[in-house]
Amino acid sequence: MGDGNIAWMIVASALVLFMTPGLAFFYGGLVRAKNVISTMMYSFISMALISVVWVVWGYCLAFGHGGSLIGNFDYLFLDGVVTDPSTAAADLVFVVFQMMFAIITPALITGAFVERFKFSTYMLFIVLWITLVYAPICHWVWASDGWLFERGALDFAGGTVVHLNAGIAALVAAFLVGKRRNGAAGGIVAHNVPYVLLGASILWFGWFGFNAGSGLSANFQAVNAFLVTNTAAAAAALTWVVIGVIHTKKFSAVGAATGAVAGLVAITPASGFVDVAGALAIGVTVSMVCYSVAILMEKSPIDDALVVFGVHGVGGAWGAIMTGIFAVEGIGGTAGLIEGNAAIVVEQLIAVLATLAYSGIATFIILKVLDLIPGLGLQEAENIEATGLDANVHGERGYIADGAD
Repeated sequence: MGDGNIAWMIVASALVLFMTPGLAFFYGGLVRAKNVISTMMYSFISMALISVVWVVWGYCLAFGHGGSLIGNFDYLFLDGVVTDPSTAAADLVFVVFQMMFAIITPALITGAFVERFKFSTYMLFIVLWITLVYAPICHWVWASDGWLFERGALDFAGGTVVHLNAGIAALVAAFLVGKRRNGAAGGIVAHNVPYVLLGASILWFGWFGFNAGSGLSANFQAVNAFLVTNTAAAAAALTWVVIGVIHTKKFSAVGAATGAVAGLVAITPASGFVDVAGALAIGVTVSMVCYSVAILMEKSPIDDALVVFGVHGVGGAWGAIMTGIFAVEGIGGTAGLIEGNAAIVVEQLIAVLATLAYSGIATFIILKVLDLIPGLGLQEAENIEATGLDANVHGERGYIADGAD
């Protein structure tokens, strides 16, 4: 990796880290004012906590050469990552870049259980989840000896590793923690739509590092990934707005932001493999699918507060399958169904099903154990939930001057 590529990867890493504060604003604007700090802190604390976990043992479990299922402890505390001084910068920038993915993935889950999940339990949960769920799936897909990597499954930037993984974990978490009390289940009105738009804009901006950086080089594939990422996000945002107008007769800003995020999610696995036509198809169709799922989830007994499964879980799975259909050999080296390679669609389905099954079961076990430990549990007490997590858990309020709660 030359100096120019290393410089690009440093920038890309910073862009991906910037996505986590963007997520904090996006989620923070969608909840009620009395829970804005709590919601944003879920994301912020992930930056601190997962950064430490990653350099101590997370990276070695994800990318150590332990076999097809998980890494080993050869790189504990990053010992042994750098073996040749001439490649030291390249070796470490890869660690940094992958760290940013590990940081945002558990933060994505939090949208499902905002306004009611215990913060102390959350901190322990994300340490266990990164160790036991994220690291193994990351190894399967991205490590050179991972079993899905060896099968040829395509996931350029994290459709399965990040979004589908977080999406199914979010659904399981929402089911186990239970519904919000005091009549909030079934949907709440965003208390700060400008926060939502700001957060979505930061996510859109940071996603260029997320996707265009995943080729680890400043080359044609990176530029194409940048282009198709923007194209899919734009197409999805427009599609969501149009569907929303047909459905509600309103041009929803929250809808536009949600559609853009859905498009970004779906193009993530495909960004290094598809052209602009494929990106347009992915962007339009993912909004149609995710909008429909979001409507269905409003009637679900599971209170996935910010529709994390509907956008990230379904969007990630849709993007993974569409990658197998629209992949262009001249871009990513693998042909898709349209170019006559039906076998890759099978591999994509295997990757989707494996991620769904493992993440869902492992997340269920982790949360069940945490719920049974005295002093932990998952859901805050009813009086704390009623008056807001900000004042009761964090001792702070998001808004003082105007008296808002």
